[in-house]
Amino acid sequence: MKINTKVRYGIRTMIEIAINWNGEGVFQREIAERQEISFKYLDHIISSLKASGLILNAEGRGSGYKLSRDPEKISVYDVYRAFENDLCVIDCLSPGGECKRDQICPTKDFWHQFNVHMIDFLSSKSIGELAKKQKELQQSEELNMFFI
Repeated sequence: MKINTKVRYGIRTMIEIAINWNGEGVFQREIAERQEISFKYLDHIISSLKASGLILNAEGRGSGYKLSRDPEKISVYDVYRAFENDLCVIDCLSPGGECKRDQICPTKDFWHQFNVHMIDFLSSKSIGELAKKQKELQQSEELNMFFI
């Protein structure tokens, strides 16, 4: 299983907004520069995050972006769902997924439990937690810089 680029960049975008929001919003060009994401590709990321209700314009058009709610109340799974319908590690577990071995499959319960654990793990991690970690890493990097 592989998490796609839109989900990964969506998480990075959410972290960037969470740690740099100054009350006025974070501009897309700032996110693109700090996170090294193409401005054009970031358009798609921003669009999906807005459509899912995770971010909004701070003061209307051209004002930058802010989170729609407290970053501690936005899970990584919420961001995942902005780009993917649902997490399903194998096709036969997906809604409408059929398998002719369904009744005799010895691994069905294993895959189902694995899927539930993945969702639970992503749901247990908040954007706020990841933003705190990012701040710690930035502060550590600043302390280790050598100036002449």
